[in-house]
Amino acid sequence: MSSFNTIANLDVTGKTVLVRADLNVPAKDGKVTDTTRIDRFVPTVKALTEKGAKVVILSHFGRPKGGPDAQFSLHVVHSALETALGCKVAFGNDCIGPEAESVVRALNPGEVALLENLRFHPEEEKNDADFAKKLAALGDIYVNDAFSCAHRAHSSTEAIAHLLPNAAGLLMQAELEALGKALEHPEKPVIAIVGGAKISTKLDLLGNLVSKVGVLALGGGMANTFLFAQGVSVGASLCEKDMADNARAIMAKASACGCRILLPSDAVVATTLAEGVPTETVSISAIPENQMMLDIGPESIVEFNSVISECKTCVWNGPLGAFETKPFDAGTLAVARHAADRVAVGALLAVAGGGDTVSALAKAGVEDNMSYVSAAGGAFLEWLEGKELPGVKALAT
Repeated sequence: MSSFNTIANLDVTGKTVLVRADLNVPAKDGKVTDTTRIDRFVPTVKALTEKGAKVVILSHFGRPKGGPDAQFSLHVVHSALETALGCKVAFGNDCIGPEAESVVRALNPGEVALLENLRFHPEEEKNDADFAKKLAALGDIYVNDAFSCAHRAHSSTEAIAHLLPNAAGLLMQAELEALGKALEHPEKPVIAIVGGAKISTKLDLLGNLVSKVGVLALGGGMANTFLFAQGVSVGASLCEKDMADNARAIMAKASACGCRILLPSDAVVATTLAEGVPTETVSISAIPENQMMLDIGPESIVEFNSVISECKTCVWNGPLGAFETKPFDAGTLAVARHAADRVAVGALLAVAGGGDTVSALAKAGVEDNMSYVSAAGGAFLEWLEGKELPGVKALAT
């Protein structure tokens, strides 16, 4: 991962700082329903305003189609942002042109403005150079605090970074440092825990991880596909049988790289996925033809936790079973809590990310007990795949 400037290195007193945030938060009936992304962004704004900067926030919100659309206006986020920051935030009805210029001009040092949805301009997602110039004309310095958008080469994440002195915000910095410690320069041994339904969506991720970690522990539907590829009868379980050759190729690469693939040795099975249905715990070699594997079993939990205890670094993406439905959450929750316990005693660096992963950790009550939990989604997955992220590359010093 390239080196990058941080806001600690910037002289921002009296200067206008354009900060790219990700304020694409859940909202219903005109109100924000989850302020997590806003709360995580607040420290960057406060660090800049306390240094006497005029802060201008740029963000997208939803997926408007080619122009302004009231349902995707950042007005929805405005009051929640003011509450989180504890100060007034000016609002611009556009992110470029006279409307934006007027709002920015009126700012005093230490004050904050939020400009309207970047995606009201189709040029944003085209990484249009002229649009980036119009954004850059509003400020003196560019700060990117939106790692979750860093996998997209858009005008506000990539092109603009080449037009102004730039730096990573505190959230972006924390994310990059955590990810660097987890895979770029990890303390070994390293385990990657990967779950979820399908290997077809995570081929690049799995292929990259086996070359970087000592153990790849698999759960969820994707583990079924690997078991099937080894000749195990998986009954009625979710299984991508057409991906068996891909699974075997990943196993061969893992073997060549000295990476152990850890698969469940037992499973909790049922005929249907629903709360309260009869379940049975069986060995992987004895899955009934009419039943589905819906969680790892107790023997697998012990084995997964034992391997985690031997490791210094853990990267986690995806649940180990159908965790949304009891009792098929037991495996994911038990392993998550064990990893958090190892973090608590200073024995493990654990970095987790991906939508279902964050939900599973929250359900286990350990979302705040891991070393770092990324809310970045697609950017986190592309990082796990070993891909270069345009928004990060553009910040490189």
